[in-house]
Amino acid sequence: MEHINLIDTFSEFKELKSIDRVTLIRVLEDSFRSVLVKLFGTDENFDVIINTDKGDFEIWRNREVVANDEVTDENLQIGLSEAKKIDADYEIGEEVTDEVKFIDFGRRAILTLRQNLSTRIMELQKDAIYGKYKEKIGEIVTGEVYQIWKKELLVLDDEGNELILPKTEQIPSDFFRKGDSIRAVVVKVEIRNNNPLIIISRTAPVFLERLFELEVPEINDGLITIKKIVRQPGERAKVAVESYDDRIDPVGACVGMKGSRIHGIVRELRNENIDVINFTTNTQLFIQRALNPAKVSSIKLLEDTGRAQVYLKPEEVSLAIGKGGLNIRLASQLTGYELDVYRETEGEVDEEDVSLDEFSDEIEGWILEALKAIGCDTAKSVLDLPVDDLVKRTDLEEETITDVISILKSEFE
Repeated sequence: MEHINLIDTFSEFKELKSIDRVTLIRVLEDSFRSVLVKLFGTDENFDVIINTDKGDFEIWRNREVVANDEVTDENLQIGLSEAKKIDADYEIGEEVTDEVKFIDFGRRAILTLRQNLSTRIMELQKDAIYGKYKEKIGEIVTGEVYQIWKKELLVLDDEGNELILPKTEQIPSDFFRKGDSIRAVVVKVEIRNNNPLIIISRTAPVFLERLFELEVPEINDGLITIKKIVRQPGERAKVAVESYDDRIDPVGACVGMKGSRIHGIVRELRNENIDVINFTTNTQLFIQRALNPAKVSSIKLLEDTGRAQVYLKPEEVSLAIGKGGLNIRLASQLTGYELDVYRETEGEVDEEDVSLDEFSDEIEGWILEALKAIGCDTAKSVLDLPVDDLVKRTDLEEETITDVISILKSEFE
């Protein structure tokens, strides 16, 4: 009879694949003992035997046999005449061990036990989820979109655990509906309000790294190494790769026949442009490759300041800089150098043109620097570009650009 109330709890336990048997037995025993302490003030004279397979348990109590009139604590002592009812051979001073029926402790004790067990099960489950995901940081997980909120998505994994994908970790063009399957990488696992909080991301560089490992067997096998990844999620990424086997072309292996391998990654990342670059310790060559698709004419390294002056033909400048300055920004992050772009003037220098430095008394230095950083080092190179292009690339105010243009124009009037 006493098993009836607890059998459900046992079966709840058996469902918990993540909890090992030793922990399970310990928790059950602890829960029984805490109820015994509440009832009797101590559990030291009790033996608790648990059989998880059958879902049952036994509780045995050990008491000392004393003279009938000397019983001061019925939990620790038993009168001689009571003891002889159990077995006629008992003598004073011996120890009696008899089974205690939990049902005799009353409904209250059984309720307490159940609550105790439920609480512990919850805690164990939380610990198990926390532990499982702590080990998965940096790994890809797949889940189903369960709820969509303004600032985040609630995603459930295949065991129904809750994962959070914040808006900030979504690719700008990501669009999900309830029930959609989603892939992301685990980036953070912490305990918040006593619950495990698992944050996943689709914008972290490591997400792109794991996608490459899935698509390119040579990376998974360690024949090709990803040296560094920089990305502007959903826009563009640059991936530097290196091969330890001269017979393997790392870029070719990553891209695949007719782009077959990279195509799946690009699709997963909402058409993010991915430049795969052959890593090299030759800094100049690495910078040159990083500025792909632009063709670089020459590079001057300024090691002490961590900058590099990159010279390109005028028609290559906008390619090197890229839309909104993105290409040059990523190339700079990839190589670790601040890149300054300069136009290489062919043959005759335009006699009419004037270096921007000549305007230092009329235009503030920081504005001139911003213009030089996008490859404009002469008055005409600035005037050749549309205003909105200049605003986008330099991050200067439109008003500032307009003032600069009128100053430069007056030079040629």
